[in-house]
Amino acid sequence: MTRDEILKIVEEKNVHFFRLQFVDIFGFMKNVAIPKSQLEKALDGQMMFDGSSIDGFVRINESDMYLKPDYDTFTVLPWREQDGSNAARIICDVYKSDGTPFAGCPRNNLKRVLAEAKDLGYTMNVGTECEFFLFDRDEAGFSTTDTHDVAGYFDTDPDDAGINCRRKIILTLEEMGFEIEASHHEVAEGQHEINFKYADALTAADNTITYKWVVRSIAAEFGLHATFMPKPIFGINGSGMHTNQSLFNLDGTNAFYDEKGPLQLSEIAYKYIAGITKNAKGFVAVTNPLVNSYKRLVAGYEAPVYVAWSASNRSALVRIPASRGLGTRTEVRCPDPSCNPYLAFAMMLSSGLDGVVNNLEAPKSVDQDIFEMTPAEKEAVGIDSLPANLCEAIEEFKASPIAKAALGEHIFEKYVEGKEKEWDAYRIAVTDWELQNYLDNY
Repeated sequence: MTRDEILKIVEEKNVHFFRLQFVDIFGFMKNVAIPKSQLEKALDGQMMFDGSSIDGFVRINESDMYLKPDYDTFTVLPWREQDGSNAARIICDVYKSDGTPFAGCPRNNLKRVLAEAKDLGYTMNVGTECEFFLFDRDEAGFSTTDTHDVAGYFDTDPDDAGINCRRKIILTLEEMGFEIEASHHEVAEGQHEINFKYADALTAADNTITYKWVVRSIAAEFGLHATFMPKPIFGINGSGMHTNQSLFNLDGTNAFYDEKGPLQLSEIAYKYIAGITKNAKGFVAVTNPLVNSYKRLVAGYEAPVYVAWSASNRSALVRIPASRGLGTRTEVRCPDPSCNPYLAFAMMLSSGLDGVVNNLEAPKSVDQDIFEMTPAEKEAVGIDSLPANLCEAIEEFKASPIAKAALGEHIFEKYVEGKEKEWDAYRIAVTDWELQNYLDNY
């Protein structure tokens, strides 16, 4: 899309308000709202904001930053029409006052890593599967963990009471240019999934962030709260963000596909799998960034706990879906939807490329249910476990040989600092579980 095309749409759609969006290092969408009179200035990248007010960005003495819009992300917001006027958004990269890209901008960082992949002859395609819960709000409008939905996996109405909300979400996403492939009720009561078509990694990250925003916005219209919290309720499945990914050659062919290879996978695919499994313990602090993330990563609820791969086994960290040809891909099953997709994709791509560049050999596939294996059986075939909590994950992240290069020094240091503070706040908190078990007994 060009600048002139955007201005034409603005007039045709009677757009009067604009949101210049960007993402901080912890994955929270931010925006600067502007009226129509400031649009041309914004399209020229001249909108300034105070970067010192954003977590993980810059110090107060270096706060002036600019938002450089990506014209291809411009879209009118279907749910913001009011009195005949519309609103629109455009996703921006963050630049420093000297005109150079800001290293602390997650979108800039992913662009950098993708450029490194291109130098090796590859592009990355990604498709995410973001699960979420729809919960009721109380009389005061606050979120609860209650749902009047009693449906299960692939159930239909009337049990699937969230179906109308999900329908409106899908229609809204389609109006914004998403190609929706499927939607369904997930395993847990109140849990849903909407699948949209894969894209290049940068577009996929933009789409994932936009998708979460739309889901939460439309749910609010129905008086519901949509949450991408990984494990909101004990004893039932949590929400994952299975991340399908593949490398394509620059000529548009799938680098993972080899019709004559084992499982019709290429040597590049096996090396990529080797890189993912080698570096998994070091990247889960990014793909699973919350204290709560590790309440989902426990055996018995379909979430992967063990570092292994398989062409069919859903208990493994990496699964190879059945599709071949252009659809040949790896599915990394540990990420959850609370992650920052720009950072998560950068970490997983760098991990896979580590295997490609260094000619790593993939471990043998594990086709039996790992959850049913004994510790001795897992040890015999070399199956390691993912970190058990955020503290362990951060230590693995700090020890990772590729993490700082994948995220850049600025994001790496600010991310560690923020996550260590998060863990420490959790560590010293007195929980309801402690009160229930200790208050009367001791």
